[in-house]
Order: sequence, then structure tokens, then C-alpha cells
Amino acid sequence: MKNIILLMIALFGLSSYGQVQKGKVLDSDGNPVENAYLMNTNSESHAHTNEFGLFSLDKTVLGNVIKITALGYKKSNFTIVSSDDTIILEDDIFRLNEIVIQPKLSAMNVISKIDLQTTPVNSSQEILRKVPGLFIGQHAGGGKAEQIFLRGFDIDHGTDIAISVDGMPVNMVSHAHGQGYADLHFVIPETVEKIDFGKGTYYANKGDFATAGYVAFQTKDKIEKSSIGLEIGQFNTMRTVGLFNLLGNQKTQSAYIATEYILTDGPFDSPQNFNRINLLGKYSAILSDNSKFSILASRFSSKWDASGQIPQRLIDNGTISRFGSVDDTEGGNTSRTNFSASLSKPIDENTFLKANAFYSNYQFELYSNFTFFLEDPINGDQIKQKENRDIYGMNAELNKKTKLNDIDVLLQFGGGFRADATKDTELSHTLNRRTVLENIKLGDIDESNLFSYLNSEFNFGKLMINPAIRLDYFKFNYQDKLTTDYKTQSESKVKFSPKLNFIYSQNNNLQFFIKSGMGFHSNDARVVVQNSGKQILPTAIGTDIGTIWKPFPKLIVNSALWYLFLEQEFVYVGDAGIIEPSGKSKRMGAELGLRYQLNDWLYFDADANYTYARSIDEPKGQDYIPLAPDFTTTGGLSFQKVNGFSGGIRYRYLKNRPANEDNSIVAKGYFISDLNINYQYKNINFGIAVENIFDTEWNETQFATESRLQNEPESVEEIHFTPGTPFFMKGKITYTF
Repeated sequence: MKNIILLMIALFGLSSYGQVQKGKVLDSDGNPVENAYLMNTNSESHAHTNEFGLFSLDKTVLGNVIKITALGYKKSNFTIVSSDDTIILEDDIFRLNEIVIQPKLSAMNVISKIDLQTTPVNSSQEILRKVPGLFIGQHAGGGKAEQIFLRGFDIDHGTDIAISVDGMPVNMVSHAHGQGYADLHFVIPETVEKIDFGKGTYYANKGDFATAGYVAFQTKDKIEKSSIGLEIGQFNTMRTVGLFNLLGNQKTQSAYIATEYILTDGPFDSPQNFNRINLLGKYSAILSDNSKFSILASRFSSKWDASGQIPQRLIDNGTISRFGSVDDTEGGNTSRTNFSASLSKPIDENTFLKANAFYSNYQFELYSNFTFFLEDPINGDQIKQKENRDIYGMNAELNKKTKLNDIDVLLQFGGGFRADATKDTELSHTLNRRTVLENIKLGDIDESNLFSYLNSEFNFGKLMINPAIRLDYFKFNYQDKLTTDYKTQSESKVKFSPKLNFIYSQNNNLQFFIKSGMGFHSNDARVVVQNSGKQILPTAIGTDIGTIWKPFPKLIVNSALWYLFLEQEFVYVGDAGIIEPSGKSKRMGAELGLRYQLNDWLYFDADANYTYARSIDEPKGQDYIPLAPDFTTTGGLSFQKVNGFSGGIRYRYLKNRPANEDNSIVAKGYFISDLNINYQYKNINFGIAVENIFDTEWNETQFATESRLQNEPESVEEIHFTPGTPFFMKGKITYTF
């Protein structure tokens, strides 16, 4: 009888295919499923769910059958029986054949969800490696922020990549050590739910530092079960981690606490005495109108000793080992306290609002010695970089779907601000960490960035056109405390950044794109006021041409050709307290990525990136950009849930690259492989992880540096490096309850 009624309803609705069906898609725990793909098997109209799990499907009437697919969930067919249905999906393994290539500017973000599931991360450093083509190197054994390489950029610690966590910026403007310094060590990897990334200058909602690209991490709103884990490895390494579900599996609210504690001495001859503690608490709720609200608080603290960068000549003559040091009094300490709140509120079926507010208190103290006795042959060249910072900010975005002459249009209006205030930002010449020999720089910095943007998408069937504009206003204040008179040096600047992108979707398995846009990174406030506001927001102009293709249901291929021009700027060198000009540069390259699922449990992935990077104003042969990588590749095999076993093997390769402008000094490349195996027995997971399984001798970070040892009459310019981790094994056990 029910089938007859549904048939009559369907026949009655044949003349009204203009009807729009609304509804939502949830998982078995009541959480919204984002990016689920729905297709009406009768009219072949289709739609995707938004972040609330809501969808709006054209040409759909009661009785129609809807096919739903979503990554990580079982396929489902659903018959429309009301005007506002709720569809529940069951969890399943990840299958590449369930991926639908969506007409989105960051369509490849879906691979991060696959990579997180098939190859979980177990350190805050590894989460950055989930971005295809991104390489990192550690300067100081885990205490200092990583050096980042992407698209032919030696980004240092974050100058040309915008990094955020839950909408809260990680990059530090006008930092004591370097512009854009981005320390991600306050992130507990087990709490990461999603990695949103994009390369280039094409994203209206990404501003300062988003030249080579951006990475936005999102932490979990809830954890299904509590767990405690212990890891023990070589070099006196120990890590404990705990995630505790505080409210059980409720439908509308959740709360959890996560904590992490790490100790290690590292492989160095002088122990690192490294320790780090992380604590995070998060509460989330789904309100009666389907709004999502969450508040987060976290605390991070770290302290370490470091052996620093060592000159190659001391290794060659046997004076010290690769893990030795010239000045083992280097090291530092840092901490960060975060508070943030976020709200996502649907206004109607076509409109929703997203907003978040945040506050951070950040402390940093670093001792380094790069040149040994070059400047001060008696006391040595140790420096201290120190700052105490408060950060306040807010982001808000209104999303509106509408129609313009039967053209589907998405409009996004966004705006917000960020304010940084530092006290006693310091660069000093020190001895043995305790004695200040000279204050080189000392002052207070106040820096504000107000921004707004309009992003739009016009869908003409298979073609989507995405014009956008962004407006940024910066205010820089600096109070130099080394001058006798009180004076606030001040400058302001406005920046417009237009974008224009085209995405053509032949079908759900093939997409072509052309992206273009202008972006920028800000300069240190001390540069801005000293240079009277000139060339302080250097423009980056980029373009990408590429495809995303599923030639077979279990294979995804992405490729791109790209170009990026960076305008001249003046750079504040935090290690010396001086300003140096940086000329115009160009970078162009090609990228290729593969994701292949051999069967339900075995995955293969690989990414390769080639870049040609040169300074524009320099003569040929003198125009190399130091440390710019020209070829990198990463990949691996991973397996999941095979009789309780999971794991994989991964590699990363970085080719030799120039360390100075004429390529007379070369930074050596490396090929490193890592292995991990886990076994799940009831509620207990046993694991073994091995870094550098072939015990390769490699240099993790390298610089062409001029230095002088205490017994040397003349200085020498050559490679100075931090050694990469040798064969390193650790075991772990995790109990879930």
C-alpha cells in the first residue's frame, strides 16, 4: 500500500520538477556530514551538503530516490517521504571510488582526510607533511618552529605560508626571531580532525603570508572514546598522551580534554634535555536551530637545550662528530596560552554565518650562536631573542546562496581584525645565556590588521567562475627603548588583493582549473617604520593551470603548472637586527600527485614537485635563490585493518639545492624512509615506529654561513647544518575505554 501511495505522489509531482527538496545528512552519532554527494536518480539533479549537513536538491519531489555517497560512509539510497528529510549514514572504511570531485577552489582538500585516516600522524611536525609538496626541517631538535619549504620557497619559519588552527593564526608578525614565525607545537596531533590547504595566492579569506599557500587545521569537536597512550624510544625519549571524553556520546553536546607530555635527549652528544607539555580542553554543542558552538582553551610550554648548527669543516677534520656542537649553551623556552570561541549559525536554507574570536598569550626566549667567534673573538657571538606577546582577533563570514537569471551564485562576505602587542621585544648579545653584553634591539611593537573580502562563485553548469577581492589595512607602531627620548614610530598601509579563478567540471571524475590572484606578506614593524612605509607589503602574483582526474574509480591524479612573481621588499634580519633588501623573484613549476587504492585495505600515494626559482634583477649565474628546493617527492604504501594490523612505509626525497646565489655552495639532498606497524587487540593498540629505517646520514637544515672558530685566524664560509635523525625506534601502547 505504501509503494502505491509513493507512486501516486511521484506521478503527481512529474509536472513540478521545479520543486526543491531540503534536508540534512547526519552520521550515526548525530553529527553533520559535510560534502556528502546526493543525486536524484529520477531527474539526475545533484547537490552537496554544507558544514551543517544541510542540502538543497533541485527537481526533486516526494517518492524520488536519492543516492548518497560520502567518504568514510556506506553508500545509501533514500526515498524522499517528506519536505525536510533527515538521512542517517553508517560508518565504513575509506574508499577512493566514493570521492566526487567537487567544483571547489580547494577540491584536493579531500585527500587530506584520506591521508589522515590511512597514515595517522603522531607528532606536531608530521601534520604539516600532510600537505603535498611541503617539506620541513628542524633547527633545534623540536623546540624551535620548523623551517618550511614549499613551491621553491625557503619559507624559513612561515614568511610565505599562512597557518591557522580553528581560525586562530599561528604565524607571528614582527617576531623576535623571524617574520611569520609559526610554531605548531601546541597542537596535539590526535586532536586534528581536518587539514584544509591551498597553494598560491587565490583565496580571498586568506590574507597575510598566503603567498606560497595556506594550511588551516581544525581540531575535533568530539572524541568517541577516551584513551591513554605511552611511547618509549631511543635517546631517552618518552611521550604520554591522553584524550578524555567528559560527557559520553550525547547527541547535542560534547566535551573532552587532551594532554601530551614529551621528554627526549635526542641523538646529540650534548643532551637536549627537551620537555614539552600540552593541555587542551574543548566544549561543543549543537543548538536547537542547528547552530554549532564551541569554546577551546589550551596551554603549551616547552624548554630545551640545543647543539646548534655545526660547520662542515669540523666534521671533515674529525674534531667533532655529526652530533657534536661548537656552542652547546644554545636553546630556549617558549609557551602559548589560547582561548577561542566559534559559532556557525544557519539563518535559512541558503544562508549561514561563521564567526570566531580568539586570544593568545605567547612567550618566547631563544639563544643561538651562528657565527661562533666571528664578531666577538673573546666572548663569542651568542645572541638572545625574546618577546612577550598578546594577540586578539576575530573573523566573521556570511555565506549566501542565491540565483541570478537561473545562474547559481554563492556570495561570501567576510571581515575581521587581528591585533598584536609585544613588550620588550629583544635582540641582545649574550654570554652563556646569563650575561647580557649588549642590547642590539629593544622595544615594544603594536601591530593591527583589519580586513574584509568579497568572494563570489557563479555556476554556469559545468563552468564555475570565482571572482573575489580582499582589502587589508595595517597599522604599525614601534617604541624604541634604546633611544633616550620616548617616541612612537608609526606607519599605516592599505592593500588590495584581487582574485579570479575558473573551474570547469566535465563530470564528477574530471576537473580543469585556471587560478589567478594577488597576495602578499607583511614585513616586520621595525622594517616598516625605518623604511618610512615603502615596499613593506610586497605583492605576490600567481597563476595555476591544472586538472584533477579520476581515470579509474580507485585512482585520483592531480597535476598543475604554476607561476609566482614576488615584488621587491626590505627584510628585517632578526638574528642581526639589520635590514636587507630582497629583490624581485620568479618561481615556476609543475606538480603531479597520485592516490591509488589497490584494494579495501591497501593504499598508495605519491607527490612530485619541480620548481625553477630565480632572482629577477641579478645576472645569470648569480641569480639562484638560496635553499630554494627545485625537486621534491614524497609517497608511501599504507594498509588498514588487516586482521588487526595497520601501518605503512613512507619516503621523502629532497634534491641537492643551491645554498648561495652563485651555487658555489650546495646544500645536500636526502632520501629518508620511515616505517610504522600497529596491532589492535580489543581495546589495546600496540605499535612500533621507526624513523630513518636505513640509518641514512643526512642534514636536516643547512645554511651557507660565514663563521670563525676561536682558534682560527680567518673566517670561513661553508655549509653549517643540523644533523637529521639517525635510525630511531620507539614503541607505543594505547588503551581505549
